[in-house]
Amino acid sequence: MAVEQAIELVAVPALSDNYVWLMHDAASGETVAVDPGEAAPVLKAAEDRGWTITQVWNTHWHPDHVGGNAEIKAATGATITGPAEEGRIPTLDRIIGEGDGVRIGVHEGTAIAVGAHTSGHIAIHLPGEAIVFTGDTLFAMGCGRLFEGTPADMFAAMRKLEALPGETRVCCGHEYTVSNGRYAVVAEPNNDEAKAALAQAERLRAEGKPTLPSTIAAERATNPFMRAATSEELGERRAAKDSFKG
Repeated sequence: MAVEQAIELVAVPALSDNYVWLMHDAASGETVAVDPGEAAPVLKAAEDRGWTITQVWNTHWHPDHVGGNAEIKAATGATITGPAEEGRIPTLDRIIGEGDGVRIGVHEGTAIAVGAHTSGHIAIHLPGEAIVFTGDTLFAMGCGRLFEGTPADMFAAMRKLEALPGETRVCCGHEYTVSNGRYAVVAEPNNDEAKAALAQAERLRAEGKPTLPSTIAAERATNPFMRAATSEELGERRAAKDSFKG
């Protein structure tokens, strides 16, 4: 009996601190680019591996997550999928919302509505691969700014994400782990796991390595926004992080 080959996952640095996630399924030859803020490094990363991008998945409308859509589509013919409530993404071929499916080869994913950073933001969960793409909602030891949502919205989003299996890899949109960790150990000064996670993140960045992906289990243990007991506490922490200088 043939063993199904897992998909390959690559974090491609883009812009100043973004990551574009490339997924490749060797069995089908499909490659997905998640949140391409710019096209050139993503197209090069795919070409270097002999991959052709066949799909783009967007989590929200911000330009640093969709800015490469049109160029990638022109270069590859990729189909672009994104959130139904984010009408400011003009390149979309398909819109999805809570519970709608996506797939790469035989690997299936589901959209999760996590509006807070933007009102129509989605995450995309691939349970069979233990991956969730969280865009700018959930970061390692952090969460996105509340540009279009409320603390209650983000609190609800955190509940949805923390309910995923602990081994789920958190693939978010930015390399913010060190700055988030520096706030996390102030928000929860007795959290030894957060202190250890910050030290590890600082070591990785000093070596020029990415700190991502994280995991849902790690976020449950170290993320002061996921760990906030109420939406009010989350809001207080988000406001404090917004002005944090650490």
